[in-house]
Amino acid sequence: MLKILDSAIPVACWSCSVAHNESTLFCPNCSKIQPPPGGDYFSVFGLEPRLHLDLDILEREFHRLSRKLHPDRFARAGENEKQWSLADTALLNDAYRTLKDPLRRTQYLLKLHGAEIGEEHAGRDPQKDAKDPVRVLPDLLEEVFDLNMQLEELRTERKAGAADPQLTVALEAARSKFEGLLKVVDDDLHAQWRVWDAGSESERRAAQNRMVALLDQRRYLSHLLRDVTETLGAE
Repeated sequence: MLKILDSAIPVACWSCSVAHNESTLFCPNCSKIQPPPGGDYFSVFGLEPRLHLDLDILEREFHRLSRKLHPDRFARAGENEKQWSLADTALLNDAYRTLKDPLRRTQYLLKLHGAEIGEEHAGRDPQKDAKDPVRVLPDLLEEVFDLNMQLEELRTERKAGAADPQLTVALEAARSKFEGLLKVVDDDLHAQWRVWDAGSESERRAAQNRMVALLDQRRYLSHLLRDVTETLGAE
């Protein structure tokens, strides 16, 4: 459900001077547009920061705010209000694109809580004493080495005008395996969502570490799956 966060910092409306929370796009007293707000993407929509969101509510609120922020509504307004309508619209669009996508929403919320996510952090233990520090898939290293050789072999053979059917069959099997592993990772990731949304502080920390690891694993598997799919699809 939609909920204005109580933790928002009060600021004064530039037009009527009545205090409102800093995440508000429009003054609740005089309805005037406000400068781009502080806070996070969840607060733009008045949402509690959670991993499970009602996407129908998110979409309705997005369209409602988009209509209110449309530049045509500010054709006769002051220059500041015209600029704010553009800036607020850009912020609203970024927030919506991030929150409606499950993976982007997960990454965004974890980063808000200090998680290190991305290629530059892959393989690093987020806490020295973490009990689940594995953020790559070492069991696949040897298999991936063989896979890369098979991919290169198939590319070479195709350039020469022929390809071993058995090689194609082996790569199709590898693609199916990676798709299955990716589903396992996604199922685990959604299980951690439930822990995050309803858990205690210590449970949330454990869920965060696990989700960071899962996101790294997912990125790794997605790269493998992309390489296999692109090579198989190339003629």
